[in-house]
Amino acid sequence: MRTVIVAGACGFIGWKVCEGLLSRGDSVIALDNFDAAYDVRLKEWRLAQLETRPGWAFHRVDVGDRDAVESFGRSLGGDRRVDAVVNLAARAGVRASVADPWTCVAANVTGNLNLLELCRERGIGRFVLASTSSLYGGGPRPFREDADTGRPLSPYAASKKAAEAMSYSYHFLHGFDLAVLRFFTVYGPAGRPDMSLFRFVQWISEGREVTVFGDGSQQRDFTYVDDVANGVLAALASVRGYEVVNLGSDEPVVLNDAIGLIERMVGRRAAVRHRERHPADVEATWADISKARRLLGWKPGTDFESGVRELVEWYGRNRHWARDIAT
Repeated sequence: MRTVIVAGACGFIGWKVCEGLLSRGDSVIALDNFDAAYDVRLKEWRLAQLETRPGWAFHRVDVGDRDAVESFGRSLGGDRRVDAVVNLAARAGVRASVADPWTCVAANVTGNLNLLELCRERGIGRFVLASTSSLYGGGPRPFREDADTGRPLSPYAASKKAAEAMSYSYHFLHGFDLAVLRFFTVYGPAGRPDMSLFRFVQWISEGREVTVFGDGSQQRDFTYVDDVANGVLAALASVRGYEVVNLGSDEPVVLNDAIGLIERMVGRRAAVRHRERHPADVEATWADISKARRLLGWKPGTDFESGVRELVEWYGRNRHWARDIAT
């Protein structure tokens, strides 16, 4: 049994990572600040799936607040052994970061630094950082980990680039085993309501207008949340030294095709309204996952149709409150 600190534990990916850790008998020290980036009922729902599980301990901590992280570290006591930190705490979203880059930097850059310092002070030698496919911008596809990521197209991508660079410096100076995982458009039940698939399921289910930025021909490498969580667990077990690894499906989906699939599953036609595409939105994402296969022994296990069905069914079971979530 290991003890793992998970920051962003009640976030979309965080709760699935915690679920996986608890299921295999590890102890989880969970951090989350329940910020208002989106409707907190989603975090409350996720927390309810975890809080009665053996090995779970929850702390309301904002990782971007240095004093709060240092106070949390002191609360652990000098004898409490911690084996790893997984940093899934972030302010995500390209458009949101353009509107408010300061909050993005506080969570994604300063927050990551505060957790790295916590590791240094307590002698925690293993760290996993959640990063993003947004770093690749409009580069050649499929995106490989050794591609140029020096020209981020949004403050969000720039903040994750900074977090990656700081993480490498802590690996170099302090010998951490450090995995940087670049996620590709994660979706699934209880997902983020600013992500396209959650929005499409809600809007189509409720007969609302479906907003599509651009003509809908753009492609996204949608990756099911359980598969991403399994990749995080594999990185915890496998990565030694410093590694950057893509976690994606390797099967890009055209946005219009995703809408058509949801229409068939919901049994209702979408009333689509097209708006101008944001300049920070890339035309397509596509992960080269050969390194994840080789280094982590990982591959996605959920096909797109099955994953969307899980999302649609979750929405149907929770429609009495999920219909009111702002998207």
